[in-house]
Amino acid sequence: MNRRILVIAGSDSSGGAGLEADQKTIAAHGCYAMTATTALTAQNTMGVRAIHETPPDFLRQQIAACVEDIGVDIVKTGMVASEAAINVICDALQSLPTVSAVIDPVMVATTGSKLLPESAVKILVSRMLPLATILTPNVPEAQALLAVAGKQAPGIENIDSLVELARLVQGLGPKYVLLKGGHAPLTEGLVTARTDSEREIVTDILVGGDEPLIIRSLYSTSNNTHGTGCSLASAIASNLALGKGVPEAVKAACRFVEVGIKTSQNIGKGSGPINHFHSTYSLPFAPGYFIDYILERADVREPWAQHVQHDFVMQLARGSLDKARFNHYLVQDYLFLIQFARANALAAYKAKTLADIQQAVNAVADIQRETALHITFCEEYGLSKSDIERAEESQACTAYTRYVLDVGHSEDWLALQIALLPCLLGYGVIATRLIAHPDTVQEANQYYQWIEQYAGPDYQDAVRQGRALIEEHATKLSPSRVEELVAIFIHATKMEIGFWEMGSGGI
Repeated sequence: MNRRILVIAGSDSSGGAGLEADQKTIAAHGCYAMTATTALTAQNTMGVRAIHETPPDFLRQQIAACVEDIGVDIVKTGMVASEAAINVICDALQSLPTVSAVIDPVMVATTGSKLLPESAVKILVSRMLPLATILTPNVPEAQALLAVAGKQAPGIENIDSLVELARLVQGLGPKYVLLKGGHAPLTEGLVTARTDSEREIVTDILVGGDEPLIIRSLYSTSNNTHGTGCSLASAIASNLALGKGVPEAVKAACRFVEVGIKTSQNIGKGSGPINHFHSTYSLPFAPGYFIDYILERADVREPWAQHVQHDFVMQLARGSLDKARFNHYLVQDYLFLIQFARANALAAYKAKTLADIQQAVNAVADIQRETALHITFCEEYGLSKSDIERAEESQACTAYTRYVLDVGHSEDWLALQIALLPCLLGYGVIATRLIAHPDTVQEANQYYQWIEQYAGPDYQDAVRQGRALIEEHATKLSPSRVEELVAIFIHATKMEIGFWEMGSGGI
């Protein structure tokens, strides 16, 4: 697969933004970066001291040299410096009609220094924006673009006004617009934060598809945000070059920058750069996002959807599930919990640290409490303890639980956690989805208590703890081991589907 990215932007002498940040980001994604320099800057983390623009003809020759010899798969633009440079770039983009263009409309540096004359913004709007596959403005840039186009920008009051702002900018010509929300942090209720203490959430909003894609992250107080816009656009370009669709490329890029900020070190006296190399080159996910990576893989999406959207759980939501089938499920779920406890006890044996051993021991204790509650739950549906204990284990239950135990015996601790994950994670996802689903019936639904149990804070906290434990260990994986663990997850997910599809068994 070709991964050739031509970056047309300005140079940052301090290395945190511009072409230097672009090249680091592209290299971190395993792609190949070429550069056409629009301007040299004398700058550091405190600000821009001077700008020396590249002559337009020389910029044109830089672009032609790359295109004619190496070829280009994606073009990414940053600081365009002048009207003449914009015209050169637009000519180049029009000569490459099959090449996607990621355009970062850089107008002001993170430090506050102005990087684009007002006279050039009109040409940027009229000529360059219609050539963009994806445009990546922050809120002030979006407002400035609309003002130049003679359009009124909405006041930023909440998440809806941010979506409206993004759609208005898309109306200027780009196929997609990613509105970066760092300049407009929101409260937990997704309204504009008025004070520093209210700043909880940052939202990046992608419009261009059927529905807006809203990517949420926790507000960061880090001062190390120099070059985030450059790095985000180059990460998007890299992900597009790697074959991802636009939504997937944007989500991965946002995570790349988020973790880059979290893992940054203080460099310089002002706004420092992010950490572009937080992930090893071999890992296909940013640290902290291993489980998200698994769930978003093409080979996982279908079985996972079959599990969490199965008709069994939708009948639970509607209250239409046959009671005999539910009773059979309850009995088998109790028998499953016994084997689940054995698997967690095995995880304690497999663990290599006291903390992981304690976590497994706690899990067994939680299961013991859950089985006691389960018996009480069964009694409410007419099933006595003796009914449960004399029941025969179904083939689906046997196959699933013995597979998990076999993984525990033959594989390492992390593999066992991955085999257990579809159950732990799936029930949490299902219940959370059903609580908010329009088809879910609450009143007169004999199964609504089941949904509430798994949507409740105790179970959701157990899911968070389980995820965090896996993420902690995932950064040590090799690429081949990642593939092996994904295969275990897929197989265990299919076993979960089989569990939903059990017959009534005569209970």
